[in-house]
Amino acid sequence: MANKRSLHLNDDWDIHLSSSGDIATTAGPYCDAQNVANIIRLFTFDAFLAQNRGVPHFALDLGKKPALSQVRAVYRKTAKQVENIADARVELTGVDADTRTLRGVIFVQTESGENLTVEI
Repeated sequence: MANKRSLHLNDDWDIHLSSSGDIATTAGPYCDAQNVANIIRLFTFDAFLAQNRGVPHFALDLGKKPALSQVRAVYRKTAKQVENIADARVELTGVDADTRTLRGVIFVQTESGENLTVEI
């Protein structure tokens, strides 16, 4: 696990170049937190080589208002699918029915006991 790396995404969720001109990558705790954020945004069946990974957004929350307890449970289970994540706790801080947006925080603990915070 020490060599685990991921593409570093900028504030627009896009890849970018490092100061040396290479594609920017990340490792360590930031990599773990970014991977949790990525899997929460991933729709199931969208990842070609991992069809079962991600959140079943079509079944869970598109076109209807899901129970927030169900959203928390699905997000927690999904976050725990990420390599090196031992546990997760989801707190939803805002739901806007008009714009259909959800805000919250996922508190994750890595297998080594490190605590990370991921905004959703």
